[in-house]
Amino acid sequence: MKLYDYVLSPSCYKVRLMAALAGVKLELRPVDFHPGAEHRGAEILALNPAGTIPILEDGDLLLTESSAMLAYLAAKAAPAWLGNGSAEEIAKTQQWLAFSARLTSSLGGARLHQMLLVPGDIESLQARGIAALRELEKGLFEQAERGQRFLAADRPTIADIACFPYVALAPDGNVLLDPYPMIRLWSRALRSLDGFIEMPGIHRLHDLKPEPEVAEA
Repeated sequence: MKLYDYVLSPSCYKVRLMAALAGVKLELRPVDFHPGAEHRGAEILALNPAGTIPILEDGDLLLTESSAMLAYLAAKAAPAWLGNGSAEEIAKTQQWLAFSARLTSSLGGARLHQMLLVPGDIESLQARGIAALRELEKGLFEQAERGQRFLAADRPTIADIACFPYVALAPDGNVLLDPYPMIRLWSRALRSLDGFIEMPGIHRLHDLKPEPEVAEA
């Protein structure tokens, strides 16, 4: 499989992360997103007229949406990441996959504005991002009440991978994660998974400061 990739893109990272967790080897084709704007060039537009990355090629199959890539990688190599097949778990997984688009547009937009000076209403982007984080925090709290640490089940699914990168990088858009203890614990649980890989700005578990609950245990 070939992934058209930009190392600083959270959307590209989630595909690299899913591949690593599923044990799938990817051929990475770096794209000069910034400052070269290669995603607007003829080669990329021929693959994806929307001019966005990531793009995943596997033989004759061409995927241009990261959520579809997560589902494909899981179906090919790690079906447990799709859920257990129950109607409830499938629905919850799909709901959080759809929710992840809100994280991309809000927290991702704030990050692009702050880091790459992409035009945008930063206050609106941050406010929408905070609203999404509060919804995520509530969802994780409700899951914890059921004895489950992850968004759709008692184990991680592609929904967690879809949501994780833009949440973890929220501080790049000046949206802090300090008010969200459930999100921070969820983030730690994901970072502790076998096969977890990093990207710039997202570190391994041992590089994080201990949570107060952990320090007191």
